[in-house]
Amino acid sequence: MGFLLLYMQAKNPIGVFDSGYGGLTVLKEIVKELPAYDYIYMGDNARAPYGPRSFDTVYHYTLECVQWFFSQGCELVVLACNTASAKALRTIQQKDLPHIDPAKRVLGVIRPTTEIIGQYSKKRKVGVLGTTGTVQSDSYPIEIAKFFPEIKVYQEACPMWVPLVENNEYDKPGADYFIQQHLHNILSADEGIDTLLLACTHYPLLLNKIKQFLPDGVTVLSQGEIVAKSLVEYLEKHKDIAEKCSRNGQLNFFTTDSTADFDNHASIFFGRPVTSKHLDLSVESAKTGA
Repeated sequence: MGFLLLYMQAKNPIGVFDSGYGGLTVLKEIVKELPAYDYIYMGDNARAPYGPRSFDTVYHYTLECVQWFFSQGCELVVLACNTASAKALRTIQQKDLPHIDPAKRVLGVIRPTTEIIGQYSKKRKVGVLGTTGTVQSDSYPIEIAKFFPEIKVYQEACPMWVPLVENNEYDKPGADYFIQQHLHNILSADEGIDTLLLACTHYPLLLNKIKQFLPDGVTVLSQGEIVAKSLVEYLEKHKDIAEKCSRNGQLNFFTTDSTADFDNHASIFFGRPVTSKHLDLSVESAKTGA
């Protein structure tokens, strides 16, 4: 599958992908750590949310978007989406990249988080709050066990949290019930849980509310800073990839849905005004006969 180039300013930007807006909380931190690089962000808002969708559907949607990033000159794509990382990343890395271009790289948000979570939990009991899809994948218990086999992991699906965020209810009283409900559920599973991971890039917008209802001694981790620092380390270790990525400090944003809606919401996630361009993946695919 191929797509036409939609812009020519940034030759080899780093691609950052999410099914919607949440990945902007990751991009925000990446840009803070690596401001010189060019970035292209794409939110597949027209097909969001990915969380409730099947593994096969998420894989095909994510692969289509990754291929679009490659057509834009990206040598490196970051799946700043827990659901895509859980349901599609490994298959894309192992099955698709060898045929598309073995030199290109696709990274996710799960491994960077699981590599360091043991630094925070003294009682070795961790709670994971995520979408239904992320929880059902068991990606976090599996990956945490690779690095910290002694840690016991509890999971809680929070299906209402993303809609709360995307409907600008994240700081309203109506959000309290759903936040308290899921915090109660996961903390009741084991009184020793001392670390909670927000395993969805939307959830940092709920952080202030979450902290209001947490008991003392429980640490909450968001992924943005963790993933950003991990990317810095990755590029330092893989100079060949870093050298392929262009550095003009440019940012470009695309959405598969309404640009007006995207720009309105994206500014909240990214922390500054965003102007996006519309992308119709089916049209771009048809142009090349893919």
